[in-house]
Amino acid sequence: MLRERLKWMAAWMAMAVFVLGAIRYVPEVVSVTTSVDGREMPICSVDTAREQVALSFDPVRGEGDPEETYEILKILEGHGVEATFFVTGVWVEEHPQEVEAIHDAGHDLGNLGESYRDMTGLSQEEIAAGLAGVHRRVKELTGTEMELFRPPLGVFDDEIIRTAGESGYHTVQWSVDSMDWKDHGADAIVETVCTHKDLGNGAIILCHNGAKYTVQALDPLLTRLSSQGYEVVPVSRLIYKSGFHMEPGGRQTLDH
Repeated sequence: MLRERLKWMAAWMAMAVFVLGAIRYVPEVVSVTTSVDGREMPICSVDTAREQVALSFDPVRGEGDPEETYEILKILEGHGVEATFFVTGVWVEEHPQEVEAIHDAGHDLGNLGESYRDMTGLSQEEIAAGLAGVHRRVKELTGTEMELFRPPLGVFDDEIIRTAGESGYHTVQWSVDSMDWKDHGADAIVETVCTHKDLGNGAIILCHNGAKYTVQALDPLLTRLSSQGYEVVPVSRLIYKSGFHMEPGGRQTLDH
């Protein structure tokens, strides 16, 4: 009896050593930390040596313009560029053909919530349900499992980011605002982006589908970004999916 008990204890200790070793090992491989000083942070830019920037579009005021969507897609195709389009559930319902066109052209589709309104103050269940509703409709249209989320109006709190993460989403903001929503003209958009203090490797640029001068500015903007040495990519190709942590200001950095 004593011999059997000793054998059982030895086996248990060996298993414990193995499990503890695995626990120490796994976080080094798949660790993800989205908080900074106890506050959840969205991805605003990426720490990378690659000369890449991501171009993203939100529908202006949550509405956008379906005709301008096709114009934007044509310009992007002419430059051989893929981008990221965030869509609300309302926009998906009203413009399903445009959603399919964005997907068919090879661009990212991202979740902007059910409608273009502040999500802070919603319960975890309400946030999750809103994300799931948009996700389901986009998947039914395109087969895509979206993984990028942008809080409407750029407004977020810890609950929103945590719930999005639990729903399988990376929360993405931006580091360079084109200010196209101010309607100051195409030249102003290009200058704002290309001389922005935060334009650099890993920057995420915000533009709007449906803003007055965005289509007019897009071709010269892409040309100038290229001349400055940047490859324009969709957000999904810029960010890290695992093994990262967030730094102040929302800069995503790989663990080392």
